Amino acid sequence: MSPAQETARAVLDRYGTTYADGAGIRLTDEPAPLFQLLVLAQLLSARIGADIAVATAGELFARGRTGPEPMRDAARSGLIQALGRGGYRRYDERTATQLRDMAQLVLDRYGGDLRRLGQEAHGDVATAGRLLQEVKGIGPTGAAVFLREVQAVWPWVRPYLDDRARAGARRVGLPDDGEDLAALVPDHDLARFAAGLVRISLLPARAEPLETQQPAAVME
Repeated sequence: MSPAQETARAVLDRYGTTYADGAGIRLTDEPAPLFQLLVLAQLLSARIGADIAVATAGELFARGRTGPEPMRDAARSGLIQALGRGGYRRYDERTATQLRDMAQLVLDRYGGDLRRLGQEAHGDVATAGRLLQEVKGIGPTGAAVFLREVQAVWPWVRPYLDDRARAGARRVGLPDDGEDLAALVPDHDLARFAAGLVRISLLPARAEPLETQQPAAVME
């Protein structure tokens, strides 16, 4: 194993938990988990700690808001309460509206199945990113979150190692070229690897990423 591969393995071991895993999403190429990932991407788009966004997504899913129909049909007041319980208070009213609007868009445009977004993108990642940003509340950050994580089940997205991931790679002495980075880990670990590099990129400047004992809370 080369030094770069050893570093990549350390990143996976130390930081390789995806946001989806943290939110309790069992990500597969099926409508419900893909929609849940979109919810998580929207929550992570606000300027709020990633740990709060992940906890809030878990709270929504625990309340049965796991697909576009139950999200669309949820009472706005109930969504606001769930967002508050997750700690997502600064943006709760606006986000409650955006979540219901997002669910309606997924139903209207994709028949409730985000695999159709991939089909509409014709396998082009940049097009997929633009389509994701048509969802109100999701900008470049949220689209990047979705694409980084969905590459675990959408092989055509691989390798997706965006600017944040490459910044994390530079910080631990790895190459910042996406193809070179992707070659360091198996394909099935790319989503975890990208997530780990992003976590590293968001650590305080003085932190030693591969020496600290506990990952710091970060903001996406």
